[in-house]
Amino acid sequence: MTSSFWALRTPSSTPRSSILAATTALFFLLPSSAFPQAAAAITLTSRATILVDATQPVPVQRAAQDLASDMQKVFGQAPAIITTPQAAGPVTILLGDEASGAPADHASSPEAFSITTGSDTLHGDHPTQIIRLSGSDTRGTLYAIYQFSQQYLGVDPMYYWTDRQPARHASIAIPASLDLKFPPPVFRYRGFFINDEDLLTGWAPGEAKDHSGISLAVWNKICETILRLKGNMIVAGTWPFPNDPQDRVVAERGLLLNQHHATPLGVNFSRWPHDVPYNFTSDPQYIENAWKHSVASYPKDQQILWELGLRGLSDEPYSAHDPAVRGNDKAQARLVSKALAEQVDIVHARFPHAVFITDLWMEGAKLMRSGDLVIPPNVITVWPDTGYGDMQDGGLAKPGDGAYVHVAMYNLLANQLSELTPVNRMFDSLGRFQKAGATSFLLVNTSDIRPVTMGASAVLDFGWRGASIGSSDKFYADWSTEEFGLKAAPAVAAIYKAYFAAPADRPGTPPVPYGDSYYHTIGRHMLENAMVQWPIYWVPGQAPFWAQPTPRPLPYDPNAAFQQAQTEIKACGDAEPRWDAVWHQALAAEPLVAPDRRDFYQSAILTMIAINRDSNRMLLALSQAVVALHNGDHATAETRTNEALRDIDDLQVAESKAEYGKWKNWYHGDWLTGVPRTRTLVEQFATYLKNPDAPMPPPLEWSNWEAYYHIQHYQGTRTVDVH
Repeated sequence: MTSSFWALRTPSSTPRSSILAATTALFFLLPSSAFPQAAAAITLTSRATILVDATQPVPVQRAAQDLASDMQKVFGQAPAIITTPQAAGPVTILLGDEASGAPADHASSPEAFSITTGSDTLHGDHPTQIIRLSGSDTRGTLYAIYQFSQQYLGVDPMYYWTDRQPARHASIAIPASLDLKFPPPVFRYRGFFINDEDLLTGWAPGEAKDHSGISLAVWNKICETILRLKGNMIVAGTWPFPNDPQDRVVAERGLLLNQHHATPLGVNFSRWPHDVPYNFTSDPQYIENAWKHSVASYPKDQQILWELGLRGLSDEPYSAHDPAVRGNDKAQARLVSKALAEQVDIVHARFPHAVFITDLWMEGAKLMRSGDLVIPPNVITVWPDTGYGDMQDGGLAKPGDGAYVHVAMYNLLANQLSELTPVNRMFDSLGRFQKAGATSFLLVNTSDIRPVTMGASAVLDFGWRGASIGSSDKFYADWSTEEFGLKAAPAVAAIYKAYFAAPADRPGTPPVPYGDSYYHTIGRHMLENAMVQWPIYWVPGQAPFWAQPTPRPLPYDPNAAFQQAQTEIKACGDAEPRWDAVWHQALAAEPLVAPDRRDFYQSAILTMIAINRDSNRMLLALSQAVVALHNGDHATAETRTNEALRDIDDLQVAESKAEYGKWKNWYHGDWLTGVPRTRTLVEQFATYLKNPDAPMPPPLEWSNWEAYYHIQHYQGTRTVDVH
């Protein structure tokens, strides 16, 4: 090119945005050979400029700031961000898509991007070496920016959670004739579900400053992480209200806002007014009003993937509230089908180009497999996994469907504090969906993200590349190399596989592993049953206003604790050598880990293993104590109970080692798994063993709603608008 592409001749009346669109489109389409090559490489330093036109969308402006921050980490100084070619330096990184100014909506081309280099005269007679980061649409441009950071600056897409910093350099050589093209993603919609976010809320509360559950600064980092992993959507919390503060962060970052199976159309069903019936058969007007008010609450410019569905309050089955369909799957399917059709009409009245999904979590998958559920046309059918990576579609996934998978899950039994799902299981499940053409949607439940960095990365990477990502063994090797160094990689990859093989399995088809929550849930139940005789009452926690605070007695079996303890002695006893083995593997590998990666090794490997190993040991010791008490051997019961206390102490020491730097108080909000609550109850049991006439714990079953009381505290007494 003999003249600057910015100087393209157009009529003076043409709007600036149209000029920019035309010129950037021309630049994007030119082959690399069109640029005179002055050198074998472009020398990139902090003196480079980042050129992003002021008319570029806000998400691109945010990504430009991220790129400048990345370069500061590498070069020690941030480059200048400029908005006009006149300010360009000898080396300029040019950001923009071929349809600048066009919204990144559902009609845009599918997020392909390129990284190209060349030279041109941007101003005067001085040639400028150009690094062009461009996408087929706005999100494509974002991915180009973050891919460049990852590929050439060495920035970890998960850096915020893994604490990995790029190596420092005085300069980096970028090939002068790059022409890298990255195709569209395999799965159309890809993103995180921030679910059961107790650790995030306790660690980074946003109530006082931001009027949100989690601070907006952390929400911003969550959105940035999704984009760096080439995701394009987010479910921003378990129980948000429409237009919560984090929704604007989502919009400014260029992500689609999604909803989940328990919040169809964005209705916060955990805050249903307690004096209003919830019944779509007898009183449909209240539910319909809630849907309409929710849809009206979203700004017209918020890009949303609309969730359709009909579940009960606070993620219960709908049939729990409606006797007319209880025990009658066909009747329930007809009612849910009616709800889906009405929801489509409600949304289309305000958002005529809306895109819809329906997530068949729990009973939804059953109704779909039976053929009784009718899903409206052009709605993406999303098949969930079991919570452990095995899909519930029964082989019915078809072209246009999607998947919902878990790498963390809170259900009283699974892993909330540590990695949950082996990569091979996720890749097998998603690979089957890819072969079936069921690639319209991929949502991964990450809970609090930090404990599951490996699994979350694996799912979104598969969502972008599909089966071309390679085997799970390759992923373990690549991840371990990137995060812990080449020397440690083979050992760490083997540790991950041994970790997933270590826990005992609960019976089922397929069997599911003991999770970190299982040990504490079962341990507490056993101790309550051993100390407190019937009646034991269940009472709801503070958060669900719809629940009537009426205590009800739980079923009671005087031998339940003894029988459960016998089961756990066998299961946990068999698993103990496996946990010991993987623990010693991890200790042996630690010296191989790059010194600057040992903090992360502590949190991602050693603490993860310790949480499960020490919890397994704790449940084994408590089970032995309960059996000893049943047999009248108080001395052994006391000894084993004290061992359990030491196991919990060891677990909490491991957790404290993972609370380095910015992660101080990371486990402060452990309100769901409840390790501190377990310790309190074990202490009470130790006192009980010494003196059975000492004050007993209250005869109440703990409700995990305590966690959501904290998570939702910023919402005050707000309830769903149903009138």
